Amino acid sequence: MPETPPPSPKMRREAGVIGLLYASLGGIIGSGWLLGPMHAAQLAGPLSVFSWIIGGGAILLLAMVYAELTTLFPRSGAMVHFPHLSHGSLLARIWSWILFLGYVAVAPAEAMAVLNYLTSLKLTWLPALVHSSAMGVNVLTAWGVGGAIAMLGVFTLLNLAGIKWAMRISNTAGWWKLGVPVLTVVVLLSTAHHVCNLHLAVAARGGYFRGMFTAIATSGVIFSYLGFRQAVALAGETSNPHRYIPLAVIGSVLIGMVLYVGLELAFLLAVNPAVLHQYGWARLETVASFGVGTGPFAALARTLGLGWLAWLLYADAIVSPGGTGFIYIVTSSRVIQAMSEDGFVPRTLKKLSRAGVPWVAGLVSFAVGIVFMLPFPSWKKMVGYISLVMLLSYGIGPVVLLTLRRLMPEATYPRPYRLPAATILAPLTFIVSNLIVYWAGATTVSILLGLLLAAFLLFLLRRAITSPRSLAEIPWRHTWWVAPYLGGIWLLDQIGSRDMVGGYGLLRFPYDIPVIAVFSLVILHLAGRCAIPLAELEAYIETQET
Repeated sequence: MPETPPPSPKMRREAGVIGLLYASLGGIIGSGWLLGPMHAAQLAGPLSVFSWIIGGGAILLLAMVYAELTTLFPRSGAMVHFPHLSHGSLLARIWSWILFLGYVAVAPAEAMAVLNYLTSLKLTWLPALVHSSAMGVNVLTAWGVGGAIAMLGVFTLLNLAGIKWAMRISNTAGWWKLGVPVLTVVVLLSTAHHVCNLHLAVAARGGYFRGMFTAIATSGVIFSYLGFRQAVALAGETSNPHRYIPLAVIGSVLIGMVLYVGLELAFLLAVNPAVLHQYGWARLETVASFGVGTGPFAALARTLGLGWLAWLLYADAIVSPGGTGFIYIVTSSRVIQAMSEDGFVPRTLKKLSRAGVPWVAGLVSFAVGIVFMLPFPSWKKMVGYISLVMLLSYGIGPVVLLTLRRLMPEATYPRPYRLPAATILAPLTFIVSNLIVYWAGATTVSILLGLLLAAFLLFLLRRAITSPRSLAEIPWRHTWWVAPYLGGIWLLDQIGSRDMVGGYGLLRFPYDIPVIAVFSLVILHLAGRCAIPLAELEAYIETQET
């Protein structure tokens, strides 16, 4: 009698609510808190506090949208599946490319942040990991590239241990990552509180109000908050997603908002007023103590005679980005696994280890991450690109939610969590998401859409060569609205304000805000008319449950 083959490994539902909360909070508290407040202050001065409030509010809206979607369809790598639910395989394929570009880039970015801070310590036994290029930009040396690859390798090996160990590591690092910034806020506010800084030099530069909005997209604000998505990516590995996911995604954003507003306020009040009189907020990075490779909060601690806090911050500059890089390695492998389940990449990428980990996808995430070790312009530019990619990928959420509300009414398909006033909040979320994408700037938007266009043309070319008849089977009627959507954002950036988004100045601030709002509502209407039929949606859900 033939032996019964061993059962196929399955993903283990071992992530609890605290683990999911700290996974999201660990994604939020990375290198962003160490560098973002100074970059935001340079662009918006004292108004940078409102950049964190507005950005946090926008991400909180997204978090509530995804709390409903994820509890309705709890799967690991769920972000890949959501577009398929409302508009079919072609939209899911396009948005999976955007997700892929965003997820796999974050861990290398955090690894580079760690190496930059290590270099700033100027340890005699440590070889130079970063050097200044001919253009004055810090890039990795050969030692730095090797160190970053080794760091990604360690993250990948830890991921292979299983979700239970990943959550334990995330929980342990989470207490440290939350405690150090909270301590920094308390110590700085109690030591230095120059209230005059909140109005100092505001009149010297009329662009601070505009800078308040551009800082949201380009200074690390959105980059930091988007860490909430870690719980969404791990939705298939918790025993009670209906209860735990809303608590994790909404709770992490609320905690992050309070923390980042406190950090920005502490930074603004702690800067020496004499320095501001001489340099202003915009030129703060040219001050020697705030120069490239120096942590701004550590610099403040040193100038205030708080050497112990400076060293604690340098230690956290390794733990916080390192912990964030690790959790992104964990979740990016789940995104690749979901792409494999939907047939967008080879099926072998969804193979699970005995620990229930998509190990092939993890190795691919590691390998692709190495490509991002190529010299990037700066941390600020890098997070600008990542912020745009990830916000564009998550901006599809309101479209999916409103479509599913119509196709899957609550009377037939009850929601464990329901977004209140969805007919108002979902369109508002879509408008705000598109505004932040617009504020990322014409150059950044052009680069991203150029990459997407190239990927799409390669997809069509491959189809034309391998199976010409399949071109006629592509579900264009469900996805054609994406062309005016992405093309419209690109065009609005091109004609936008010169000093705000780098456009030709035909559409100036603040008149661009209502234009983008109307544009977003038109796209939302078009997308709603292109939804797949209910029978196709139910068939897709059935395939995912078997």
